[in-house]
Amino acid sequence: MVISMATIRPFAGIRPCKGKAAQIAALPYDVYSREEAAKLVEANPESFLAIDRAETQFPDSVGMYEDAVYKRAHDTLGKMVEDGSFIREDKPCFYLYELTMNGRTQTGIAACAAIDDYLDNTIKKHENTRAEKEQDRIRHVDACSAQTGPIFLAYRANEELKRLVGQGKRQEPEYDFTAEDGVRHRVFVIRDEAVITRIADAFARIDSLYIADGHHRAASAVRVGQMRRSMHPGYTGEEEFNYFLSVLFPDDELLIMDYNRVVRNLNGYSVSDFLNAVAERFDVTEIPENQEKRPAERGTFSMYLDGRWYCCRIRKEDRRTGDPVAGLDVSVLQEKLLFPVLGIKDPKTDRRIDFVGGIRGTKELERRCGEDCAVAFAMYPPDIRDLFAVADAGLLMPPKSTWFEPKLRSGLFIHAIER
Repeated sequence: MVISMATIRPFAGIRPCKGKAAQIAALPYDVYSREEAAKLVEANPESFLAIDRAETQFPDSVGMYEDAVYKRAHDTLGKMVEDGSFIREDKPCFYLYELTMNGRTQTGIAACAAIDDYLDNTIKKHENTRAEKEQDRIRHVDACSAQTGPIFLAYRANEELKRLVGQGKRQEPEYDFTAEDGVRHRVFVIRDEAVITRIADAFARIDSLYIADGHHRAASAVRVGQMRRSMHPGYTGEEEFNYFLSVLFPDDELLIMDYNRVVRNLNGYSVSDFLNAVAERFDVTEIPENQEKRPAERGTFSMYLDGRWYCCRIRKEDRRTGDPVAGLDVSVLQEKLLFPVLGIKDPKTDRRIDFVGGIRGTKELERRCGEDCAVAFAMYPPDIRDLFAVADAGLLMPPKSTWFEPKLRSGLFIHAIER
């Protein structure tokens, strides 16, 4: 059996001029509602959301997915290159992207990954994508002829890459700023040809990369690459549209936070009957007021119901350790409670369930239960090894299983797929 190895290569980035990175850099396009994005662009017209969410430059009467929106994204990017807000690198480079949050630092390598590695599963997935979500980014990438949001890739920690990254960070950073959320961002440019070759060669000895975050962005970038191949039947494989923008991080530096669930009603149960139904399936104890509400270990989750917190422990007979998906806490919750008791068969489509990133804390779960929900579940986060095991088995995690922090900023690196 032939084992594929990863192809990672440098690119000539379009990036903010020095001094403008902090104003331009923005959280990923899909973490904001239209209203939130519009307010941010109104307050800061140079925010990258003006490109990533170009509908922010139109009145609400203009639909988010109209042709004019994608044309505006293209035009705004072109204007910011023309006026010097963005510069074009004069040669292919790698970029080191360091993020520090709450004293933790992780450093990735901004580079281009091959669409063929995605297609042959050298780049492994753990999530399904939805066609309607892909279509928006397909149109955005195609209109801009550029990938504007990096895909967050992970790899098993590698001593050679660790050494090269450490050396690269000894130089002065190109950008160094702390965003409003307290996350510090530093970027270093790797221009030295010998170092570029050593980084690429180190990745060429790695047989698997993993999408940590950005499945829809990756699928969209690959689809546009395939479209451009069909438009250029004589393509060689070296063209930029054969590659997509990524930031690659070693697994030992990554933090996965909990991804929690809130449900709008109890499916006809009274509070006491629902609590009894939970107790039939899990070992339930009330959490004292002065104790931490987040679950302390794998195999447990916390439940907020009628103003009280409960610790729910998965019973030994329900822990399916031999199956990388069925053994996940979120899978047990779905199989033992969400479906049979609350009637939520498909959490991807059922409108009674919503998902809350762990960065918002348990207070957000309490707020939702006081506003529009009846019960909340705080999960213990999976490990990066869980993600790798699921992807290696060719399986998929349940929806909304992982929440990575800190989030990569868009706008610091842009990859033009055709000039």
